[in-house]
Amino acid sequence: MSEDTASVPDEAPLTLYVLHALGASARSFDRVAERLAGRVRLVAIDLPGFGSEASATQTDLPSTVEHVERTLAAHTGGPWLLGGHSMGGKVTALVASRVLRGEARLFGLAGVVLMAPSPPRPEPMDEERRERMLSWVSDGGLSDADAATFLAQNTAEPLDDAAHAAAIDDLRRTSPAAWHAWLETGSRVDATAEVGTLDLPALVLAGEDDADLGAAAQPGLLASVYPRARFVPLADTGHLIPLERDAEAAAAIERFVDEEIRVGPVVADEWVRLIAGDRVDARVRGILARRALPDDRGYAPEVLDLAQLTLLREIADLVVPQDGPAIDIAARVDAQLARGEGDGWRNADLPTDPEAYRAGLDTLARHWPTDPADRTRVLREAIEGESTAASTAEGALDAAQLKVWLEDVRNDLVRQWLAHPASMARVGYDGFATGGSPMRGYVELRLGRREDWEPSNVGGTIATGDAA
Repeated sequence: MSEDTASVPDEAPLTLYVLHALGASARSFDRVAERLAGRVRLVAIDLPGFGSEASATQTDLPSTVEHVERTLAAHTGGPWLLGGHSMGGKVTALVASRVLRGEARLFGLAGVVLMAPSPPRPEPMDEERRERMLSWVSDGGLSDADAATFLAQNTAEPLDDAAHAAAIDDLRRTSPAAWHAWLETGSRVDATAEVGTLDLPALVLAGEDDADLGAAAQPGLLASVYPRARFVPLADTGHLIPLERDAEAAAAIERFVDEEIRVGPVVADEWVRLIAGDRVDARVRGILARRALPDDRGYAPEVLDLAQLTLLREIADLVVPQDGPAIDIAARVDAQLARGEGDGWRNADLPTDPEAYRAGLDTLARHWPTDPADRTRVLREAIEGESTAASTAEGALDAAQLKVWLEDVRNDLVRQWLAHPASMARVGYDGFATGGSPMRGYVELRLGRREDWEPSNVGGTIATGDAA
């Protein structure tokens, strides 16, 4: 394992765990790690059959996934990203899917970083080239000549001497069994059903001179897997991105982190360990893992229009004021409406929830102040049934309807805020940690009693908004 331990000043530590390509090792990311030092802590993991794990006997895809999960369980702390280059990209997808389903006892995954990744589906590869590469290990490890041929085929321009020597060394010490296992089986596995859709922030870097897994191919291979993917093409770049374009890769990762990862609250380490532990059922862990993902800054509303969503966000700021990086609870309410979810009832004087939201927001919009100082007053009047924005016009809500609708709105907004694991930690709610096998519970329930397994801040207090 290669690791850069520089801290990230004034921010929660963020770790990027990366998985290397076929024939490479953890050290292929050393230059990227150096460039990210001080902003993102990069930890590269040797996969079975490669680098420091070259002597591993189990090198198939399921064993590789297990190896990565064991490594992550021993080293994760704070928010983290998972990354993969080429072969490592397929492993990344499999691990990430298990984390988001709660099957892996891990928590805190915030996104993925992929470099010319092999997709969950069978990797596109010319069969003649596959057979030629397999022949290189028919009598043992790769020769210097075959290793040099591999590098020449996978780079747009020759590597510098140091990178070339390190890459040759990694190829030469690669386990023939691992090389064969990937080309013959792993790359051909169709894991699309197992992986499904991973609706989390994703950065995909790809070279324009990479034939099979390059910039032109990646959107078609991955868009349905990663609907939030940011595809970044790299000119004059082949397949070996960490060695060919370390500066560009590091810069793209920094932008991705700033714009899509550091946008919401961070769950404290003590709570991360609790959620990842054996007291939490896999299904519950998966739900919490998905709730903790950073919100999509480019979220396109599904039920509301953009103006209505903007107004709902302004109402949310009054109902649930948030300090620091905030949860986009208004967008989460829109997504809830799109899924047809709710609290199971509605007032008989209101239309269906989606219609009520659209009508209520349009009604308020008629007299919504531009001055933030006046918005609390207008919202308070509507909550009390005294709104001057209410109307008897067709499609609008009258004052009584607006009042009961805003009861639902406040309930929805607060529920979406409280559903986030960081909010649960803030209020000291750990009632989700009573599962596992065998099922766990509390030894004693009484005021002021904190059990040994509970986080130290259980029972904390929160500030509430005036309008809530």
